[in-house]
Amino acid sequence: MEEQRDEKLWQLAKRRADFQNSMLSFAVITTICWVIWYFTAGRRGINTGTPWPLWVMLGLGIGLFSKFMKAYRTDKDTLTEREYEKLKNERK
Repeated sequence: MEEQRDEKLWQLAKRRADFQNSMLSFAVITTICWVIWYFTAGRRGINTGTPWPLWVMLGLGIGLFSKFMKAYRTDKDTLTEREYEKLKNERK
């Protein structure tokens, strides 16, 4: 017999798994960029300005932060339910 799953929890689990995959991708991509930068310009001191992998990290980091907020912030419905229960208890 197949177990019924809570759709809200399923969606939350999917968002968290997506964030974790994105975190791994962020680590791999930025590591590759820093290795390329190091072997092309970094170790010889050719690039005296801002290393270009920082811009890659900034762009990917913004997207990663967005996914983090969707996966781990408190849901608005949950906040509403909590506030409703608090108000209901105050009336008693």
